[in-house]
Amino acid sequence: MKLVTFENAAKQSRIGVVAPDNSIVDLHIASAMYLRDVEHASAFYRLADALVPPDMRALFRGGDQSLKAARQAFEHALLLGPKSLGPRGETVFYKFDDVKLKAPIAPKKFFHTAGNFREHHEEATKAGFSHPVMPWIVFFQNVDAIIGQDEPVVYPEHLTQELDYELELAVVLKKAGKHFTPEDAMDYVGGYVIFNDITARDIQRREMKSGVFSFCKGIDTFCPLGPWIVTADEISEPGNLNLKISVNGEERQNSNTKYMILGVAELIEFASAFYTLHPGDIIMTGTPEGVSPIQPGDSILATIEKIGSMEVAVRAA
Repeated sequence: MKLVTFENAAKQSRIGVVAPDNSIVDLHIASAMYLRDVEHASAFYRLADALVPPDMRALFRGGDQSLKAARQAFEHALLLGPKSLGPRGETVFYKFDDVKLKAPIAPKKFFHTAGNFREHHEEATKAGFSHPVMPWIVFFQNVDAIIGQDEPVVYPEHLTQELDYELELAVVLKKAGKHFTPEDAMDYVGGYVIFNDITARDIQRREMKSGVFSFCKGIDTFCPLGPWIVTADEISEPGNLNLKISVNGEERQNSNTKYMILGVAELIEFASAFYTLHPGDIIMTGTPEGVSPIQPGDSILATIEKIGSMEVAVRAA
């Protein structure tokens, strides 16, 4: 499933699934329909609130049970068709043009991984960073900086004169845990999403003199995430996905996750040694070579195989 968070015409935040015809099915309403029609439940709205709540992090807190219920609801809605209405006459199917896509999830914790592609590490060294970057999770992202693809990256020229993009595969967790092995780690993966790690490179260069950097990546709007989360059952090999970024139609990054130094399982294992991981937490996997400056007016198209594409515009502050 391609799980989205969207805002409808009434400015309500909802979660949904992208249908084959590129419409969006409201999962919470579809769940109430399924529980009424198939399970013949009397308290179908109350059950839908528990199984498929209209919030993505709450959905992932439900783990496999909620993800299964979401799939059942989605498939039932497809059987009923795009003209179907919810039990109280609610809209079930939305057109993309009628909604605003938000970041698919607001995580509790957002882990960055630095230097996980050898070629990007070499790029960083040539750019004059003060010490080697190692492939370890080294800092948290400011979750308030997260935006969706229908929101612009705002270039704060009063703070930075050197803004870059970094395409990364992001991993969304579906259950809590700590201290587990790489063999267990993949059982904790709920899905994958595109992340464009916008970075104020001149600020980063100053920050890295102390060995710690966060302001350079945590400025408001510097965290485009989306456009949806693809559930883990649809991506069997996260270690072999093509990654591409183009700016105004010009290709800038082109690589594959097989060139990561640490794979998804190893990164999750490493994080679990230090922190209790929770459903909805996100772990980044690093960026390949090919980063370069962006300017106001640019359009950045980020693509990851089996997930899709996310396009964001850059505008002046």
